[in-house]
Amino acid sequence: MKIVIIPSGFKECLNAEEVASSMDTGIRRFDRNVDTVVIPMIDGGEGFAETIINIKKGELIYKRVTGPVGEQIMSHFGVYEEKGEKTAVIEMAAVAGLKLVPRSMRNPLKTTTFGVGELITAALDENVDHIIIGCGDSGTSDGGAGMAQALGVQFLNQQNHLLDIRGGGDLSEISHIDLSSLDERISKVNIDVACNWHNILCGEKGVARVFAPQKGATPREVEILSHGLEHYASLIQEAKGIDVRVVPGSGASGGLGAGLLAFTHAVLHPRYDIIMQYIQLEEHIQDADLVLTAEGCLDGQTPNGKIPSEVSRIAKLAGVPVIAITGTIGEGASINYTSGIDAYTSIIQKPTSLESAMEEAAIWIADSAEAAIRQIQIGYNIAERKYKRDVI
Repeated sequence: MKIVIIPSGFKECLNAEEVASSMDTGIRRFDRNVDTVVIPMIDGGEGFAETIINIKKGELIYKRVTGPVGEQIMSHFGVYEEKGEKTAVIEMAAVAGLKLVPRSMRNPLKTTTFGVGELITAALDENVDHIIIGCGDSGTSDGGAGMAQALGVQFLNQQNHLLDIRGGGDLSEISHIDLSSLDERISKVNIDVACNWHNILCGEKGVARVFAPQKGATPREVEILSHGLEHYASLIQEAKGIDVRVVPGSGASGGLGAGLLAFTHAVLHPRYDIIMQYIQLEEHIQDADLVLTAEGCLDGQTPNGKIPSEVSRIAKLAGVPVIAITGTIGEGASINYTSGIDAYTSIIQKPTSLESAMEEAAIWIADSAEAAIRQIQIGYNIAERKYKRDVI
């Protein structure tokens, strides 16, 4: 049997490589001779830069920059050279990700993407020709205003005083956008953004209403953010002539997609259009007997561009069955049966706290992978017995 293992990470718990290793461990406990292909999957979030730099044999550059709650943190970006072009790879999650926001401080009204702009500036200092930015796993909802400030964009209030935008809660205070001090180098590089194509900035399905609660926003704070992002979009349209409200990907990473589109002339791409240039899934899946994927929470949002959905889409084209292993099973999870996942199971086998589940996740993932393969073996045994009975 050939099994291809293609998981995402479990956010704030295990990265994709750790999840993949645990799944492989569980399978090999059952049968050491199973042919496994392990492909830790990235979606623009945690691990994006490191994975691509490893594939391209580039270099990670470490910088002290501003974290999502305003403190100085050590972050990184990658650089590689190919065909005479120097490319920087920036991972939004490594500087403004939810994992970097202490649980007691999770309030997207007060978290910033300023550090993303600092990493872009650092990449420009490396004289790169091209920048790839991965959007995912964010802890912010400031529409990329913090990032823009770090690049020289100035936001002014009604009194024409300079504002310090420290989170999505400050967007409603902006009256005017001044682009005169924007770093001129930004217009001389090509910037591609890997983002969730389903995320938009404004409206009932806008990023504030859909994702801000996951980042700690109360219902009242969701309304403040939604209003602020709508106001921000109107100012961008006035300053740049671009309506970013419902552009596909504009809501990525709390609206960072909109900020990148407006202030850096970046091109937003469905994240797998970029990622598949580096990770060739089709050739590995084509002759597999089974695909195992994984996600921290499988729910009704999973078909909207999450890794298990993309993996199952490709597997279905090759006629290969897919089992998903998940930390938790959320509301609307059954829709995944219609989007290509044949079966799914939670690693949690008994009542437990979140802290305990995170501590035991690697062990439980291995247990779940072993159990899945044992159940498949039962199916083989039943089929073999039926075959022998029918032949006899």
